[in-house]
Amino acid sequence: MTDNPRSESSGDLALSQQLLLAMPGKVMGSLANTVIYVCEHTDQGALGLVINRPTDLTVGDLLKRLDLPLSLEIGAREQAPVFFGGPVQTDRGFVLHRPAHGYGSSIRLGDIALTTSRDVLQDVAVGKGPEHVLITLGYAGWGAGQLEDEMSQNAWLNVAATHQILFEMPPEKRYEAALAQLGIESSVMLSGDVGHA
Repeated sequence: MTDNPRSESSGDLALSQQLLLAMPGKVMGSLANTVIYVCEHTDQGALGLVINRPTDLTVGDLLKRLDLPLSLEIGAREQAPVFFGGPVQTDRGFVLHRPAHGYGSSIRLGDIALTTSRDVLQDVAVGKGPEHVLITLGYAGWGAGQLEDEMSQNAWLNVAATHQILFEMPPEKRYEAALAQLGIESSVMLSGDVGHA
């Protein structure tokens, strides 16, 4: 991954740091009805994290499984959900966070970062981690040209990501909030024939 994935995006379709909204009837399986934050989109493919599908696992549960001692300072974060990030490498953790502190394995995505190293979780466990954190297991991935092809078939809508949608809004409201940025009031208004923004 690069510090500025936009500059390497294929063609005119620069989707890095955008949200993808799965179109009803077009995206099936584990990615149906998802909102995906695109971390990287280049000529080689794309990587994104599902941000609206919480699992039954909490952040506290995950940290305990990793044998990280929890401090009282972890606070409400202990009960925050861990998200299904996508069907690829579901045994691997991905941490989207703001501010974009430099951890052992961090990639800057504007003013947020994606980290895959344990050090960010160690900070979260003792209440010293970044202010905003979204933890997923797994990611959504596309090979070269695959996402462009799906976009041309109207499988996804894309819209600018906001910190509010990524970190502050309840997961079940994220799809509708992203639609609202496009001037669409409800997912009920969507059909599989709508083009991308």
